Amino acid sequence: MERGELRGGVVVRAIRAEEWQRVRELRLEALRDPVAELAFLETYEEVAVKPDSFWEGRAAGAAEGTRERQQFIAETAGGEWVGTVVVLLEEAGSLDVFGGVVEREQAHVVGVFVRPGYRGGAAGVTGALFEAALEWAWAAGVERVRLFVHDRNARAEAFYRKAGFVVSGVALPGPAGVGGRELEYVVERRV
Repeated sequence: MERGELRGGVVVRAIRAEEWQRVRELRLEALRDPVAELAFLETYEEVAVKPDSFWEGRAAGAAEGTRERQQFIAETAGGEWVGTVVVLLEEAGSLDVFGGVVEREQAHVVGVFVRPGYRGGAAGVTGALFEAALEWAWAAGVERVRLFVHDRNARAEAFYRKAGFVVSGVALPGPAGVGGRELEYVVERRV
């Protein structure tokens, strides 16, 4: 599932299972980002020690053609991965990543990361990643996509609003040691 080329030769596509080492590399870089404690539920220290089998399974479970989740990456013409987003399908009655019960069938965007040199630039990497994520979710048949953002992550909140997401009114406590709140943002499928 490859998307059209963006400015600067960047292409958005789904990962392939055999790319697990690159999935690991990009995730570890994301977890070293200055706002990682606000943006991710995992820490670098927790996942850096995971065995190869963990990363192989993670990539296989989110690779092109999977039904439950899909990971998209933005890749330069030279093969560098410069951003990623993961979309999880949530079934009504299942538990979400926070341990809460999912009330309706929907998709959940997680793991958003774009390398600093590609954020907010003319190439539109983050927007293209979200376009791919939403297109995949809508094709899976959901009518609603959600994500959570820490109330101190103003840069992310601004992008999500620009991408059409609105605050739902649901708020959860922020990660232990970080405080604050995780705000749910949603977008409904436009028919």
